Amino acid sequence: MSIVKINALSVPAEQREVLERRFASRAGAVEGSDGFEWFELLRPVEGTDQYLVYTRWRSEADFQAWMEGPMKAAHQGGGQGGGPAGGERPKPAATASQVWSFEVVQQTAPKQG
Repeated sequence: MSIVKINALSVPAEQREVLERRFASRAGAVEGSDGFEWFELLRPVEGTDQYLVYTRWRSEADFQAWMEGPMKAAHQGGGQGGGPAGGERPKPAATASQVWSFEVVQQTAPKQG
């Protein structure tokens, strides 16, 4: 069965729009990765400042390949400006991040009509 990775991002209220805009601008960046199955960005409604970035993968090896390839490349040179004129990477929208890993042991889908 699949594996799930959840990145819990602590995001101050004034940075929420920035975080959501950054994820929206990267739409399509993971969908073509081998073994990728699902993505969701979950906005907190009450009681926490943590956004959850939910991804599901065919295997741990597929996730690690994405982490070492496309994801690493996107985070290394992705700053705005980046040239000798002194452009810097944008400040992170999140103040903390923690990755949780799970194996899918049961799943179900809605009944088909």
